[in-house]
Amino acid sequence: MTLQIKSFDEYKDVYRRSVEDPEGFWAEQASTFTWRKKWDKVLDWNFRDPDVKWFVGGKLNITENCLDRHLESRGDQVAILFEPNQPDAPVQKYTYKELHAAVCKTANALKANGIRKGDRVCFYMPMVPELAIAVLACARIGAIHSVVFAGFSAQALADRIKDATCKMVICSDYNARGAKNIPVKQVVDDALAMGCDSIETVLVHKNTGDPVTMEGGRDKWWHEEVDGQSAECEAEEMDAEDMLFILYTSGSTGKPKGVVHTCGGYMVYTAFSFENVFQYQDGDIYWCTADIGWITGHSYIVYGPLLAGATTVMFEGVPTYPDAGRFWAVCDKLKVNQFYTAPTAIRALMAQGDQWVEGYDLSSIKVLGTVGEPINEEAWEWYYNKIGKGNSPIVDTWWQTETGGIMISGLGGLSPMKPAHAGYPLPGIQPCLMDSDGNELSGNDIEGLLCVKYPWPSMLRTTYGDHERCRQTYFSAFQDKYFTGDGARRDKDGMYRIIGRVDDVINVSGHRMGTAEVENAINEHPKVVESAVVGYPHDIKGQGIYAYVITAGPVGDEEQFRKEILQVVVKEIGPIAKPDKIQIVSGLP
Repeated sequence: MTLQIKSFDEYKDVYRRSVEDPEGFWAEQASTFTWRKKWDKVLDWNFRDPDVKWFVGGKLNITENCLDRHLESRGDQVAILFEPNQPDAPVQKYTYKELHAAVCKTANALKANGIRKGDRVCFYMPMVPELAIAVLACARIGAIHSVVFAGFSAQALADRIKDATCKMVICSDYNARGAKNIPVKQVVDDALAMGCDSIETVLVHKNTGDPVTMEGGRDKWWHEEVDGQSAECEAEEMDAEDMLFILYTSGSTGKPKGVVHTCGGYMVYTAFSFENVFQYQDGDIYWCTADIGWITGHSYIVYGPLLAGATTVMFEGVPTYPDAGRFWAVCDKLKVNQFYTAPTAIRALMAQGDQWVEGYDLSSIKVLGTVGEPINEEAWEWYYNKIGKGNSPIVDTWWQTETGGIMISGLGGLSPMKPAHAGYPLPGIQPCLMDSDGNELSGNDIEGLLCVKYPWPSMLRTTYGDHERCRQTYFSAFQDKYFTGDGARRDKDGMYRIIGRVDDVINVSGHRMGTAEVENAINEHPKVVESAVVGYPHDIKGQGIYAYVITAGPVGDEEQFRKEILQVVVKEIGPIAKPDKIQIVSGLP
């Protein structure tokens, strides 16, 4: 295991050491993992191109570190606890031994279907264990996974498949979400009808068993392909800088960009950050409520916890089904020790009333976490007092798809806490605040543009197929700095508070949405001449989407017109991007 800090004084010492000798510090953490060949050089970098390489020349396979190295000491320990959508359905358990076997069988099925090292595999699945298993199976054989959140539209899915020229799609038949069964396979079929010529195979996991259309020669059932395979699969030797996955995120220009993470550095940083931020101890039950379709699910449901030999909970359902007490019922039932969710969920449940919390025993919770957006003080106080009963520290974690892991956060109960403050940087992370003229702001009690001035192991390496976009977006605004796109404040004690986006990106329910992406979708409506999308404060979502629309002449029934715009946005992107308010205007400023 990597170094686990045990006091705030130790944090200060470790932080100082990590900044004075970053290469020595990260080499020390990396040496706790299984490597086929040790690295020749810890770090090679410049932020101009940008070109960043960690553990240069090192060879490994991340799944040997997630699975194989645990088999002897914790093979019978539960790795994944799966809580299905229906509250009366039994909890499913995968021990490390069982997970290893399932990953190997799935990896062999991928190979039998022509998937090789370097091939891209797209996922469009609900939160079922098979999603985590197949992601790890890709990593086992050196295939690159590209998980698309199963709420995106067929158009958005097709765009991502084409951009990464994926060879296979892995999906489920349906997504059981609350009281609804949502057709997943149908969305995949619709996406593939949009000219995704690179796809050779669709692997379909039977989740609800409702009928789906299967295309002969292309579509295959998961159970038929996987069940008969061998439970042994030699892990592919990967270079530390080989691509592990692509994850698409909204940018300030219209087209989503494929953020690329690599094997070695991502492994070291996600494990280190998980063990320290959540102060995970052997035997703890850890639950992150995110979806694997987002970076939080990659780093803190799958990779971070499994690298640390933890027990990680996967939840298929929604927080309000069958009622607004579901999260707390699961925490009580599974005796959850670390609970990690988004401020949007906290605000939504707070609005439902305290009666949904009462009656559940939440005394097992040792650490509460928030992720995805800044948390407001009122929601922080409710979370701390009603869920944590004033005993459980809150780690308000700031990070991004691009950073790969948590960058600024408290460490369990070790660090000082202030409502709505992310706190201090993790060891090895060197944040700075800049003014708009490119000067670094020194001292405390200041506000500026948040940048990072030194590389860290889990940072993005490029945007897939378009390195210039990576340079332009993150490394061109300030010389030799990674620009986060966020504004922040460093208070008198040196603690960071994230103010929010300073570019054309809005944060809706903890998910980034580029304004241009939503505008492009709205502009597809034949009666729309031009549109402008902005964020506005929203009680539950943090930010809502406000669309100003110029039309070509009168639209007749305005209510019907607004409905049509919503339909266009859902078709182009997905329900997540629906504007909350649409105003018809005669001109834009």
